[in-house]
Amino acid sequence: MVKKLTIGTRGSDLALWQANHIQNELAAIGIEAEIKIIKTQGDKILNLRLDKLEGKGFFTKELEEELLAGTIDLAVHCLKDLPTTHPEGLTIAALPPREEASEYLLILKDCVDVSQKLSLKKGAMVGTSSNRRKAQLLGLRPDLEVEDLRGNVPTRIGKLRDEDYDAILIAKAGVKRLGLDVSDLHIEELETTEFIPAPAQGALAIQIRENDTELFDALQKLHDPATAEEVGVERKVLNLFEGGCHMPLGCYCKKENGQFEVWTAKAETADHFPERLFLRAETTEGLAEKIVAKFNAERKKPAKVFISREIGEHSYFRRALENNDIEIEGRSLIRTFPIVTVLDQFILRHVDWIFFSSRNSVEYFFNLKPVLPKKTKFGVVGRGSEDALRKFNHFADFVGASGDITEVAEDFAKLVGGQQILFPRAQDSLQSIQKSLPADAKIIDLPIYETVIEDDIDQSYADVLIFTSPSNVDAYFADNLLEPGQQVIAIGNSTGKKFDEMGVKYALPYSPDEIGLAEAVFGIEMR
Repeated sequence: MVKKLTIGTRGSDLALWQANHIQNELAAIGIEAEIKIIKTQGDKILNLRLDKLEGKGFFTKELEEELLAGTIDLAVHCLKDLPTTHPEGLTIAALPPREEASEYLLILKDCVDVSQKLSLKKGAMVGTSSNRRKAQLLGLRPDLEVEDLRGNVPTRIGKLRDEDYDAILIAKAGVKRLGLDVSDLHIEELETTEFIPAPAQGALAIQIRENDTELFDALQKLHDPATAEEVGVERKVLNLFEGGCHMPLGCYCKKENGQFEVWTAKAETADHFPERLFLRAETTEGLAEKIVAKFNAERKKPAKVFISREIGEHSYFRRALENNDIEIEGRSLIRTFPIVTVLDQFILRHVDWIFFSSRNSVEYFFNLKPVLPKKTKFGVVGRGSEDALRKFNHFADFVGASGDITEVAEDFAKLVGGQQILFPRAQDSLQSIQKSLPADAKIIDLPIYETVIEDDIDQSYADVLIFTSPSNVDAYFADNLLEPGQQVIAIGNSTGKKFDEMGVKYALPYSPDEIGLAEAVFGIEMR
């Protein structure tokens, strides 16, 4: 290919970074290119929310028009900005490897409160013009105020520094690509499994004319099939919902251990509570259609859900179910009591890590008033334990979000090496994490509370039964049986093993917390 190509791009700092990145990638495969800046509708109108702009493609339409007119040879887009249907005569020729799709919540340091979810003080004002971000943010923290925020990445961060907002939500990819220094702000990274990104967030698209087959073939050297397969699911979901980037829809797909894992969150409007779903599948065939069908208003949902735990009035799980008119029967089948009242502070002197596998272990440990070395790091299983740790003003350095304890142990083992790890735990704990760690791990065992099963536990006639620990399974099934048609959800592998022994089928949430439980309930197929 002898001809020097022209790359069309928007003029923002991030768009120019993307165009220059592709220009360098082309140069590496022997193709010379120059950059042409093109203003789009989204760049010109900065006083309106994105969902108030007419039509779709307000960051891409003008680039596509120049492509069709032949004044540029290729356009570089953020794939999440591209409508899911292409103008006739154009095609996406290549999708380079995707950048991380997670979000940053950037917070002014005097607005940080680590005891709160997301480390943000109560009633804080957060800037974003994304309906998706607003719906998910208020789902997690309904006390927050959300105000519109437009502008390119540096402009939005500048408005935060000017204290127009207490915090802003922004894609991690944008901050990372521009190499921006945000060390003067508190950075809370919101994982994709907790705060679901926009379809194709973090992915770039190279768009060309459909009849330019020579260029298409040349660009395959920049194409990443794995990225294409994953974002293809996300964009198909968006297409089936007939939505644009203003729709309160998050969808994220990744391939893990040979399976496709997909998280989806959708709200009616930015002010509505989002419904969430998690699905695994061996193949992408029909996967998007299955996801969309799960959100169908006519789909049969459980009328009542039992869970072996008291559920707070304002908890995420309660709000998620009540938003779908599902009744909750929450009651613990066990009681816990401390078995240590005075902590030997000497054992804490050389501890590198403290690992908590439950909220109870966090609370009972800190009730002992431990004096901890500054170097101490914390590991937890699940975001529920992470939130409990925050209440004592500590961050988790490791969060095992997966419900697969073996997987959590393997990930934790990569961090700890031969360091000393203290495990405050229940006396009857199965010690699954400890048993899965390598032989060189220096484990300090600390039973601090015991579990006692309640007597005379009543049968539940709910459609779905959720069990939060092996002890709760033992307690319930000492006197009760499953009713016909009842379905079971088990939190974590240890609880699931109890049902394996009983020969009972069960669903396992991706994460052992209230978000994961809500996802699991909505993933249930009611018979």
